[in-house]
Amino acid sequence: MLALLAFLGLPLVEAAKFSASSFAGATTAAVWPPPNATHDASLFPPSVGFPGPTPSKFFLIISGAEPEAIATAPAAAQVSAYFPLLNPGTKDSKTFNTPRLWGNLAPWFSVASQGLPQASPQIPKGCELNQVHLLHRHGARYPTTGSSPSVLATALHNATVAGTGFTATGELAFLNDWSFKLGAELLTPFGREQLFDLGVGFRVKYGDLLNNFTTLPVFRTTSEQRMLDSALNFAAGFFGVPNFLTDYNQEIIIEADGFNNTLAPYETCQNSNLPVGNFGNVQIAKWQNIYLAAAQKRLQKEIKGINLTIPLVFAMQQTCAYETVALGFSSFCDLFTEEEWKGYEYSNDITFWYSNSFGNPTSAAMGIGWVSELVSRLTKTPISVHNTTTNGTLDNSLTTFPLNQTIYVDASHDTIISAIIVALNFTTLAKAGPLPTNEIQKNQACFYRSFIVSEISPFASNLVGQVLSCPASSEPTHIRWILNDAVVPLTGVKGCTADKNGLCKLSTFISAMKERVDEIDWAFDCLANYTVADPASIVDGRPPVGVRPKDEIPTRRRKLRRTRLG
Repeated sequence: MLALLAFLGLPLVEAAKFSASSFAGATTAAVWPPPNATHDASLFPPSVGFPGPTPSKFFLIISGAEPEAIATAPAAAQVSAYFPLLNPGTKDSKTFNTPRLWGNLAPWFSVASQGLPQASPQIPKGCELNQVHLLHRHGARYPTTGSSPSVLATALHNATVAGTGFTATGELAFLNDWSFKLGAELLTPFGREQLFDLGVGFRVKYGDLLNNFTTLPVFRTTSEQRMLDSALNFAAGFFGVPNFLTDYNQEIIIEADGFNNTLAPYETCQNSNLPVGNFGNVQIAKWQNIYLAAAQKRLQKEIKGINLTIPLVFAMQQTCAYETVALGFSSFCDLFTEEEWKGYEYSNDITFWYSNSFGNPTSAAMGIGWVSELVSRLTKTPISVHNTTTNGTLDNSLTTFPLNQTIYVDASHDTIISAIIVALNFTTLAKAGPLPTNEIQKNQACFYRSFIVSEISPFASNLVGQVLSCPASSEPTHIRWILNDAVVPLTGVKGCTADKNGLCKLSTFISAMKERVDEIDWAFDCLANYTVADPASIVDGRPPVGVRPKDEIPTRRRKLRRTRLG
């Protein structure tokens, strides 16, 4: 290497300053299909018309009866594998299940309990399934533009192009020829697999409900690319290929500034994008400075020419998660101990609690539009007033917002799922109270750590509402909710009592949700100019009582001008 540098005219003394290659930290990417390649549908059609002796489209009985494993199987499958990803382990363990600690970047896994450890997603004995509501997140994606991994790559690459360079040794030696291979925003191949698998699993569990349709179902997603791709991959798994192209109607709601969208409400809830809606950014920094202090000192010793700040060390942990779900493996993962990965998990809990869930004053307002739509679907009654994030143009049409389906599927984001559970009053997930920023919240005798983001909003997260008749009949009587395979207690919902299976009377639940819609002041929470002195004073996703308008009790309702879909 030194001989080559001398040949290139670089003095040996100067060349010995650093060992990182000139492309270290550089961004690399791939394009598929090739820019000038085109698909010739005339030569390569989706079907050539010879399906064999038993084409299911013409002889429907050959397809077999629709499955309903959620009611017929002895137990719901507990999935924990992340094929084809490799479990990276940690600095001090090669068997530790590290991906489960990646918060909203964790691959989906079946959660053992959300507060009812003895309950099963299986339909309770003596009940019959009448309807199902699915709200799911998109699959694993590349980092969003400007996120921590790209900041890390830029810091490394800037050092090389500036001429000062850097030298990494020991565990960090791989940085000398590491390049940034992550794209931005879009689904990774594993992310596509996740949604396809979710679609297959949902068909196996709930396919029998398709027998109640006389028209094609309408499933909803937003226009953001990873959202649409997730919806299409889900549909491919649920309906099959190429059937999904014709077997349902995919509604795509514009996700952009100025358009009401309950699946992406931050576009109109202005305060969610202001400091009052992002307390998590401040709170997480406090915790990072504590749990990463030892790692920062340890890793700094192995790199010269780069000031390895706490944010850059945190970026290494994020890069581990992103590279794993994108590339299958990451050398960053085993730089950190089990305790440091537990600290990383908790850092995500802090961020979501204070920015996107129970500890943020805009969260309930962000989720209440979807709750309004849920009530409309459960009661088969159109929404009469659009004063939140519901889209009047779409929701006032039975074509784009049907009220007679037995299966509803909506695709959304991690932060919106965490806000919707606030709007639904799933308070058992918040019973441990505000998250401290100086230590990981301790389990106590009366409760466990109740708010864990990897169990709430991982990649491909799914929240399922089962509408049931108990005892079995054609008339629905109860409802319950299952978050990532774990039944959620509904004791925070007004009128719903403790039940071992998480059941609540449907009429009680609907009444409580109507009251919830009335009590949340969307216009104030999302648009008013207010401050909150102490974020820890918020546990219900709303501004503290002293900050809310004085005439809000009884609740003051504000009418919001309907945003028309253009």
